[in-house]
Amino acid sequence: MDILSFEFKKNTSITPNTNLLILDRDGVINVNIGYLHKIEDLIFTDEFPNIIDKFKVGWDVCVATNQSGIARGMYTKHDLAELSKYMEEKISLMGLDISRWYYCPHHPDFTGKCSCRKPEPGMLLQAIEDFKPKRTVFIGDKNTDLLAAEKAEIEYVDIKDVSLFTV
Repeated sequence: MDILSFEFKKNTSITPNTNLLILDRDGVINVNIGYLHKIEDLIFTDEFPNIIDKFKVGWDVCVATNQSGIARGMYTKHDLAELSKYMEEKISLMGLDISRWYYCPHHPDFTGKCSCRKPEPGMLLQAIEDFKPKRTVFIGDKNTDLLAAEKAEIEYVDIKDVSLFTV
């Protein structure tokens, strides 16, 4: 199965050999309400401004998110794209630009096993291949995020520890 992604900004240039920040979505960027797919349900986490402050200069930023609600038939790829575009616009107004959104629409009970659903490292490895960074940091909130980072052999920071992390 292919790694899927959105890129909303046109003419976004990726500069190899820069730093790459990969963010999990639910629980890191937004409050995890379970299967978020409606704009009106979006609430940013209290910790997210700390991420913006630390990583807005000198870092390319992307998102890697499991979205099994697609496999479950709860929402569509189009719904996810619309929400992601809205989130990107709001996040940009906060001072952080997101270059790309990687997502896994699979769930093993509905679509079979894949290499992109965390804890597998597929989305992280694809981001590294696309951006060719000198340093990569992944911020997550679940054990599956930690395991994916370990498999991809990149730095991991739990969202609860972002304020302690030194860039």
